[in-house]
Amino acid sequence: MSIVRPEQTGDQGPVRNLNELAFGRPNEADLVDALRLRGAIAFSLVAVDKGAVVGHILFTPVSVESGASSFSAVALGPMAVLPDYQRTSIGSELMQLGLQSCRKAGHDIVVVLGHPTYYPRFGFVPARPLGITCEFDVPDEVFMVAELRPNALKGRSGVVKYQPEFNTV
Repeated sequence: MSIVRPEQTGDQGPVRNLNELAFGRPNEADLVDALRLRGAIAFSLVAVDKGAVVGHILFTPVSVESGASSFSAVALGPMAVLPDYQRTSIGSELMQLGLQSCRKAGHDIVVVLGHPTYYPRFGFVPARPLGITCEFDVPDEVFMVAELRPNALKGRSGVVKYQPEFNTV
């Protein structure tokens, strides 16, 4: 049985390791490190089992820009679970508590670049039909948005602008 808590000092190495193992490459771990160094983190939660970090979810601030106006949102990602712990509900628990933390902090909108069959179970829908697009050229089905408050996107549209680190990884 794992517990989910905010990332603490000393978790950075295990978080890096689990991202490398979960994704099979260093890209996502490099991204987390770059965002952490820049202080561009809204929330970082870890799942711990028997004293070991076995899961991680990260939320970072983004802006949604349209003409002369813009509004803030948060981006989810990456989310990772050690391979031996996948399909044990740890990812779902991280997701639910992460979205709850965003809502409590007053965030209305979360975007994600992710698997189109996984994220909809948490309220994510394709973003383009709601007037939200990504600054990167990505397939519409993998760029999704979730409203944390009813009608949070009503009358809003624009292009999601990520932190510069997303462009270098």
